[in-house]
Amino acid sequence: MSEALAIPQAVPKTRGAINPWIVAVTVTLATFMEVLDSSVANVALPKMAGSLGASSDESTWVITSYLVATAIVLPMSGWLSNVIGRKRFYMSCVAIFTVSSLLCGLSTSLPMLIFFRILQGAGGGGLGPSEQAILADTFSAKQRGMAFAMYGMAVVVAPAIGPTLGGWITDNYNWHWIFFVNVPIGILSLFLTHRFVHDPAYLRNMRRPTTRVDYLGMGLIVVGVGLLQFVLDKGEEKDWLSSNLILISLSVAVVCLLALLINEFRHQDPIMDLRLLKNRNFATAVFFSFVLGMVLNGSTILLPQFLQNNLGYTAALAGLALSPGGIALAIMMPVAGILASKFDPRVIIAIGFALTAAGLFHVTGIYYGIDFGTLVSFRVFQVIGIPLIFIPISTLNYVGVPREKFNQVSGISNFTRNVGGAIGVSLLSTFITQQRQIQRTNLSSHTNNANPFFVRELNGLAHSFRAMGMGATEASHRAMAQLSGQMDLQASVLAFKNAFWVLAVLVVLLIPLPFIMKRPSAKESAAAAAAH
Repeated sequence: MSEALAIPQAVPKTRGAINPWIVAVTVTLATFMEVLDSSVANVALPKMAGSLGASSDESTWVITSYLVATAIVLPMSGWLSNVIGRKRFYMSCVAIFTVSSLLCGLSTSLPMLIFFRILQGAGGGGLGPSEQAILADTFSAKQRGMAFAMYGMAVVVAPAIGPTLGGWITDNYNWHWIFFVNVPIGILSLFLTHRFVHDPAYLRNMRRPTTRVDYLGMGLIVVGVGLLQFVLDKGEEKDWLSSNLILISLSVAVVCLLALLINEFRHQDPIMDLRLLKNRNFATAVFFSFVLGMVLNGSTILLPQFLQNNLGYTAALAGLALSPGGIALAIMMPVAGILASKFDPRVIIAIGFALTAAGLFHVTGIYYGIDFGTLVSFRVFQVIGIPLIFIPISTLNYVGVPREKFNQVSGISNFTRNVGGAIGVSLLSTFITQQRQIQRTNLSSHTNNANPFFVRELNGLAHSFRAMGMGATEASHRAMAQLSGQMDLQASVLAFKNAFWVLAVLVVLLIPLPFIMKRPSAKESAAAAAAH
């Protein structure tokens, strides 16, 4: 979460009659819609493939196309907000997302659905940064933590209920309705935004970019970020660098992104103002966003995969297993908001890292045959410290950053977190695949006649199959096949455990780093409050 606490020049109130909490509810509504749609679409993918006559591999482009479009728009959202006005840009994003959702639901072929998903991703990519900048401007320094707690509740609750809701909609209606439900929510969001959300005076009076538009930066973002997202999403499927397509895409992406860094530092009005990274607080917060994107997205995707692929859970049941974690996050968000306003936020962040690391270590105790209740408790413990990280960062992120850079900071931070999440998912998926092979090899080394436990288990299974009427040879083959399947499952469990060990160690290393950040002085906090 990338929010701000700056030392701004005091600006007069222009719309004081509007309750700021109405604004918070308004922007949270669109957030909930966009995040919910992403998690619901993942569950409905098999039904889409069957309905549209597409293969499983082809249907994944429904997800990839959305992610690529979102990744491209995210880093440009701050600049676009400054150029055309934040409210106008935000309403445009809501309108694009809503209309494209309707068109996605009306799609009759896979290419048509992919095209409209690209449009939907373009609209969805601009929502988060605009919403966070709106909240940062709407609330005073003392209220900002609670405002972002409300926003955070939508972010964590939506993916928690998404798989369950998506399974119910596709089972009882059809996949088209996962897109149609966005239409009334989007229309309501547009009405509320038009009525209650307004750009502050400093934004309306701010100098618009007068130099030439950074077309080069825009093009480099489209090509570099788009190809990077494609590589991260399809790399494992195509065996990474053994595929010429992935190798070429990655090479072009790296060249474009390096050129983007050089261009953005040199351009007078860059698409991404990377000079903001000279600010210690912001640079540290961006790093936290990247790493936490890796940890949070990676763990959130790993667990349902494990439940469905190894424990035989349905998508709906896997969603139910994750839902209590979402409830715990929703409860902890306002708690974190209160703590961040009363204590040193750097201490709260360090405690959040410690709790998150402990929760990740706790998940390494998972085993094949774990019961549902224990699994739920693992998930709740794993996520309970996360609000203690995100909300305090919201109070530190913009210390010393001018108010007119709020849009840029939100865009860069959201982009960094999304890239971290994409990288985390790809790296962890590859790590688990490799670990599964290593663990399978280690387990197989013990399956020989020199191991009395293996011999006893094999003979016992063979005896059971012979008792069913099978011949000795067939019974022996069936017993060996069953043991091989059990080894595959055990190898998957061990790979999963090792992945969470890696995540836990990574978070432990972050515990002392919050103290690199500068805590806002009483004078700075008073100046920020005066601006409201």
